[in-house]
Amino acid sequence: MKKNAAVIQTDIEKGTINKNIYGQFAEHLGRGIYEGIWVGKDSKIPHVNGVRKDVLEALKRLQIPVLRWPGGCFADEYHWANGVGDRKSMLNTHWGGTIESNKFGTHEFMMLCDMLECEPYICGNVGSGTVQEMSEWVEYMTFEGGTPMSDWRKQNGREDPWKLTYFGVGNENWGCGGNMHPEYYADLYRRFQTYVRNYSGNEIYKIAGGANVDDFKWTEVLMSKAANLMDGLSLHYYTIPGDFWKGKGSATEFTEDEWFITMKKADYMDELIRKHSTIMDRYDPDERVGLIIDEWGTWFDPEPGTNPGFLYQQNTIRDALVAASHFHIFHKHCSRVQMANIAQAVNVLQAMILTDGENMLLTPTYHVFEMFKVHQDASLLATDVTAAEYEWKGERMPQINISASKNKKGAINITICNIDHQNKADAEIKLRGLENINESSGVILHAEHMNAHNTFDKPDSIKPEAFDRFTIEDCRLKVKLPPMSIVLITVGA
Repeated sequence: MKKNAAVIQTDIEKGTINKNIYGQFAEHLGRGIYEGIWVGKDSKIPHVNGVRKDVLEALKRLQIPVLRWPGGCFADEYHWANGVGDRKSMLNTHWGGTIESNKFGTHEFMMLCDMLECEPYICGNVGSGTVQEMSEWVEYMTFEGGTPMSDWRKQNGREDPWKLTYFGVGNENWGCGGNMHPEYYADLYRRFQTYVRNYSGNEIYKIAGGANVDDFKWTEVLMSKAANLMDGLSLHYYTIPGDFWKGKGSATEFTEDEWFITMKKADYMDELIRKHSTIMDRYDPDERVGLIIDEWGTWFDPEPGTNPGFLYQQNTIRDALVAASHFHIFHKHCSRVQMANIAQAVNVLQAMILTDGENMLLTPTYHVFEMFKVHQDASLLATDVTAAEYEWKGERMPQINISASKNKKGAINITICNIDHQNKADAEIKLRGLENINESSGVILHAEHMNAHNTFDKPDSIKPEAFDRFTIEDCRLKVKLPPMSIVLITVGA
């Protein structure tokens, strides 16, 4: 019978964990932007220039590196000029058939990124837009002055150009972004990206719209036809225990079977990355093109009584373990995975934050992001793991997963997940390459039952706590993990 054990080579670095793996996503969807982030300058809810103050401060604590906007499916029906100057409303056909006021537009988004001290990642409209529209948007944002677009920006209150780091040329063009064949989109990408130009010293990292889940042909076609014209290629995968169209399952009222299925489907991300990366390697052996997983997370049925088009769902310890396990997978593939954006930041799908009027709560997923921010831009350490089996009704998978990194000060951060919903996990970890350990500390996120989640009445039911159920002797770390738990242990060498 296998035991949980690992060897961490503290002096062997396997690459850098790009901080952008901890990116966020905010789409014009349900209450994600309006009520969630933007309340307007006339709101009684405390705000900073229209941005909710409590949400802003909570997101700041996560040290968000990059924020994706305005979609998602919404991006390919969004016409940016309607969201600057004199605003024009539009119909949000994808998400609930609501009227989009366009009160939150380019200026507000870039202001939000400044407030969060994060990089903007803007997704352009290929599905219903034009080359000229996309070209003029980039010019509006990044050209210094003297052209109709840059002068219009100045008239609208922004004198200096913004720094625009990441730009996506369309979104899900195989589906909601136009139902295109890969060959057709590849040609469109080549055309549109030509006019996403660098102005005023700005350098844009161009991201091509990539595959849905296991559409390996899409990756093959895009890489064969346009690899030399892209900096990144996206991939979308959501963890869904049920059937996408017939019923995804409840976010809170789920069975032990659904728990196990969710963990299995979350683990599928590793296989997807390996297979897409293998295709990318054939055309880009030097790994210049980043794999950008700019939509990921759990997707369940909307909460009862809410607009189904708003994709509002609760968030349990199950979601937290999905997020933590995904991060460990992203770390392992850090040479190719250069960005990931969980869907989404506030009030939508696997959100960090939920709001209800003036009330706000932090979800278990939020706490994972806060615990794991120690890995941002740290060096991934070589780690060999042997895991005990997590068995459920004849199926098996590893009970634990682990990742370790070393920061610039030399501290080592080890994160461990016990995904087993029933059984504790004892693990022994050898820390090779260390002569002595001066100090250590631990933090844990866990719950007593698998459906546990935070509510507006009890917002702190699940939150990080100090963790001391570990010992270190002769550079051997012995840890006792309760069921359904995520642990961070920091070792100062």
